[in-house]
Amino acid sequence: MMTLIRPIAADRLPELLQLMPKAELHIHIEGSLEPELIFALAQRNGVRFPYANVEALRRAYAFSNLQSFLDIYYAGASVLLTEQDFYDMARAYFVKAAEDHVLHAELFFDPQTHTARGVAMDTVVKGLHRACVDAKAELGVSGLLIMCFLRHLSEEDAFATLEQALPFRDHIVGIGLDSGEVGNPPEKFARVFARCRQLGFRLVAHAGEEGPPAYVWTALDLLKVERIDHGVQSTHDAALMQRLAQDRIALTVCPLSNLKLCVFPDLASHTLGQLLAAGIAATVNSDDPAYFGGYMNDNFTRTFAALPLGAVEAYTLARNSFEASFIEPSAKQAFISQLDESFATFR
Repeated sequence: MMTLIRPIAADRLPELLQLMPKAELHIHIEGSLEPELIFALAQRNGVRFPYANVEALRRAYAFSNLQSFLDIYYAGASVLLTEQDFYDMARAYFVKAAEDHVLHAELFFDPQTHTARGVAMDTVVKGLHRACVDAKAELGVSGLLIMCFLRHLSEEDAFATLEQALPFRDHIVGIGLDSGEVGNPPEKFARVFARCRQLGFRLVAHAGEEGPPAYVWTALDLLKVERIDHGVQSTHDAALMQRLAQDRIALTVCPLSNLKLCVFPDLASHTLGQLLAAGIAATVNSDDPAYFGGYMNDNFTRTFAALPLGAVEAYTLARNSFEASFIEPSAKQAFISQLDESFATFR
C-alpha cells in the first residue's frame, strides 16, 4: 500500500473517485441491459415485451427485495437471442466502464437464463467473448467472463450447464453462484463446485446479501470460493469478520444495489466503512447498474457522500479491486502502479 496518501478536500473527493483507476468484480452483464437497448433488441428480434415503452419499464424498477428485481431482470433478458445481441449488450457496458476509468472488469453471465429459452451456449459465450476482445483493443478495458449457476435451479441443471460450457473453457475464467439466495444455501451446489475446482476454474459465490452469515461460512468452507459476492451480512458475525480479514477474502460490495433492494434503509446505514475498518478486502461494484441506478462512479460518489470515507478508503477500495481480480500478477502490478500514479499526481 502507498505509504502516504495526501488529504483531499471534501469538494475534490468526487473528482478523485471518478478519475482513479479501478476494477469491477461484480457486474451481471444482463443487468447492464438498459431499457433503450432492451426495446431496440426486442424490435430487432421481433420479441413481444410486457411493457409499452422505456418509461413504463423504468417505472417498474421499484423493488422490495431480490426476487421482485429478478422477475423483471429475467423478462429483460428475453430479448437476447443472437450472438450480436450479447455482443451489443457487453459492448455498451464496456463503453460506460471506460468512461468511469474502469481498467478491468470481470463479467458475470447466466447461461441458464438463455439456454432455457433455446439460445445455444456458444451464442452467449462467443458474443460476450468477442466484446471482451474488442474492449481491450479499442477501449483499453480488459475483461474476463465468470459463468454463474442459478441457485434457484437444481444442482443437476448446474452440472448440465457446466458440460455445455466446457468446449468454451478458454473463454471462461471462473464459476459463480447467483439468483435468489434465501432458501438456496451454498451447500446445495457443493458437488458441482468441487468439479469446477478440479477443472481449474476460479470460484466465487453470492452469499450474505439477503442470506445469513452462515451462507458465507459454507461458501468458504464447502464451496471453497476465493471471493464472496456481497457478504454485507458478515458484520453480524464477529468470528466471520475475523476470518475474512485474516484470510484476505475479498467482498464484492454493491452499495446502490443494496439500497435499491432494501438491504439497507439508506446509504448512511451501509456497512462498507465498518468492513474496511475491520481490515476486510472490500471492493465497490455496480451489480446490475441498469436496474439499480448507477454504474461504478455512481456507486463510489453516492456512497462516499453518505459515509465518512475519504481518500485513504478510496485508494484502499481501488487497490483491493485489482488485488482481488483474476488477472495475472504482472497485470495486477501494472494496474496498481497506475493507481499509485493517479493519487500521486492528483491536484
